Amino acid sequence: MKKINQFIVVVCSLGVLFSCSDQLDLQPLDRLTTDTFYKTRADFDGAIFASYSSIQDFWGTSTETLSERGEFWKISVAITDDVAADAVNADGITRDVDALQIRAADTPYAAVYTQIYEGIYRANIVLDRLDAENELTADDKTVLAAEAKFLRAWFHFQAMKLFGTPPAALGVITDINAQALPNASRDDLFAAILSDFADAEAGLPEVWDSGNTGRATSWAASSYIGKVNVWKEDWPAAITALGNVVNNGPYMLMPNYEDNFNFDTENNAESIFEIQFGGPFSDDNIWVFDDTHSEDFKASQGIARSYYWDAGGNGVPGGKNGWFAPTEDLLNAYEPGDVRLPFVLYHDGDTYYSYDGGGQIVLPYDTTWSSTSLTSSKYQGAHNTVDGNRSPNGQSEFNNERWFRFAELKLLYAEALIEGGGDLGIAEQQINDVRNRAGLGDLAVGADLLTAMRQEKRVELAFEPHRWFDITRWGIGSQVFGANWNDRLNVFPFPLTEIERSNGVLNQNPGY
Repeated sequence: MKKINQFIVVVCSLGVLFSCSDQLDLQPLDRLTTDTFYKTRADFDGAIFASYSSIQDFWGTSTETLSERGEFWKISVAITDDVAADAVNADGITRDVDALQIRAADTPYAAVYTQIYEGIYRANIVLDRLDAENELTADDKTVLAAEAKFLRAWFHFQAMKLFGTPPAALGVITDINAQALPNASRDDLFAAILSDFADAEAGLPEVWDSGNTGRATSWAASSYIGKVNVWKEDWPAAITALGNVVNNGPYMLMPNYEDNFNFDTENNAESIFEIQFGGPFSDDNIWVFDDTHSEDFKASQGIARSYYWDAGGNGVPGGKNGWFAPTEDLLNAYEPGDVRLPFVLYHDGDTYYSYDGGGQIVLPYDTTWSSTSLTSSKYQGAHNTVDGNRSPNGQSEFNNERWFRFAELKLLYAEALIEGGGDLGIAEQQINDVRNRAGLGDLAVGADLLTAMRQEKRVELAFEPHRWFDITRWGIGSQVFGANWNDRLNVFPFPLTEIERSNGVLNQNPGY
């Protein structure tokens, strides 16, 4: 269960106070400043939670900033071969992304870039203020520094996956004339990310108390060290880190696949890192701050997952958009008897569950509700379409987004062993563990393990934000997308606004 934890975060802008005399150089009485706020452990906790909360905005909906509409789903999931833009319901950007029409001026890239560097900035503020005058103990400083570095590394890792050579923002910049940062090299990014995760591994606790559920742990940092080294193709380092987590860590595969996506089994033993969302009319976890809207709009503390993913065509009850439609190719990727399938998508013959302001909706699934005859059921179903998981208007839900699960880590471990010349028996066991949980038998004798691992990642992690980045790092874009593929798509464009704002300091990725 999530725990109630009340914090107020005040994010202060740096400014210059001009005065005609010392007598007028006064502290404002109606606001907190960086000098007055960063004093107590509660102050610093609130500040670090603000960095976490920037992640929530990846999927945010807003009419006040960039007019975001669940942008991260578009460029991490809708763009893949697992999802098609619904031919009737999807918005224009989703259709363009689905067609691999990628433009630097489009909203998704500016939105996620802004949210990433906001999160980095907030983590850097915490690190900057730790050495100023405050009431923290030495232990407080160790943990907070480690947590801030975990977040800084996490955000930089996402930026690198998305943009290839994004800036490395490793401190607070106070010079107004030096705000723009240049592209960082891949080598420098890997070094900075791994260094920060190593410091996080050394300084974070293995587990937090129940009042701090959702905060990064040393084991999460260890897991990310392994994952980053897979991206780096440093197979020995990846094998060491991931093997340590598999053999000595606290994680396990949940007995039932669906427990990974039920709102009352959040933060379970399979979860390495998940994005926390709040409950109706209360801040019921430590991450919840309303970054997306200026008003006190409590529904925005949840995630509008069903609003975009639930069926929205041909008069389906529930009033959802139905922008993202699973593909038949994904349906066909599942083997007969795979128990995961009902918890991934609805197809002909299924019972459909949704929710609106009147409560749960239950009726036979109608294939005409989707242009592909399929609708996502992940995070949905009978268990999640209930009052405790939904805002009163039915548009937002409070179920966490599972970002990094032990199932993925086991498959990453298998990949490192296969690619790095490790023990193939251990690699095969990782794949079989995931298959067995899905009700499937062991791989056939002599099976191609690399092909099997890639297949298992696709069906195990469907609609989670991983497949696009696997396609690009494996270099299989042309195999998946055929003549529509262009190698420039291995990275996204930097937002046009950032290129222009940098006055030539930040270079655009080739081909955009």
